[in-house]
Amino acid sequence: MLLSCVSVARDDERLEKFVFEKAEMGVPFRITLYAADEDAAKRAAEAGFARVEALNRIFSDYEDDTELVRLSRTSGSGQAVMVSDELWAVLSRAQVLAARTDGAFDVTCGPLTGMWRNARRKHELPSPERIAEMTARVGWKKVRLDEKAHTVELLMPDMRLDVGSIAKGFAADEALKTVRANGCPRAMVAGSGDISLGDPPPGRKGWRIEVVGLDLDDAAPAPIVIEIANAAIATSGDRNQRFDADGKRLSHILDPRTGRPLTDHALVSVIAKDGLTAGISTACSVIGPKEALKLAAEWHAAIRIQRAPEGKLEITESPEWSALVVEREKK
Repeated sequence: MLLSCVSVARDDERLEKFVFEKAEMGVPFRITLYAADEDAAKRAAEAGFARVEALNRIFSDYEDDTELVRLSRTSGSGQAVMVSDELWAVLSRAQVLAARTDGAFDVTCGPLTGMWRNARRKHELPSPERIAEMTARVGWKKVRLDEKAHTVELLMPDMRLDVGSIAKGFAADEALKTVRANGCPRAMVAGSGDISLGDPPPGRKGWRIEVVGLDLDDAAPAPIVIEIANAAIATSGDRNQRFDADGKRLSHILDPRTGRPLTDHALVSVIAKDGLTAGISTACSVIGPKEALKLAAEWHAAIRIQRAPEGKLEITESPEWSALVVEREKK
């Protein structure tokens, strides 16, 4: 769906800004691009959305016949399954991140994800016994990857993969590549909190992205604006996805090691070379600020962490992040 079109000048050429939006992977995906005319813009955007749709048929854990779900059904069978290049890229990166964080990031957390989705719908906490049962099915070391054969084996019965925290960034990257290949390098693809950015808009050094603050009523920090191009940004946190139970605010982000949601009210934003790398934002939410700064530095990423563990705001920024800020609003 075309949302808007604005003409802009660039030297002797005239480009127009187009914004398209379509629901993909369970969230609104928005493609913003600059093109010479509407037909060219539509072709590029439609190709980008088609790429995301194809990836959803690989990565979704909501549908019955995706590649990810079929792989999960082989758990405990002793079968090593050859997977697509796309699923391999995501799972191999996920395993590296799982090892680095000692399981604080773990795409085998599907049993926990399903349990807590039901809990949010019903506003009922699962029993400790149920949490223990689902946690026993989780563990990144229960996945065997064969890089040469491109196969994956799930070693324990009743495992279920959930790559949602890392796959949307990869999908945004792939959509951006597709839009570029269709003649529109000045483009941005946003899928919820995952944004991949191409060449900057005409006459600009980069895309200006507003990073919101925590929702803390009068204590909420004002938004800031960063300017980046040919990079990606991902934001994870409980600002928009959470529920309250037993007087506690529970995030949709889980700690796979405990089987429980985070209760530390936070937003973590990461800027990296691509969306797949920026997806460490979820892991950084779980491991806490000190370790998150180390992880971001190791992965050549910039990071901003906003927390309010006891209702008191704490903001941590890496030097690389601070250098990208072009506007800090005052309340």
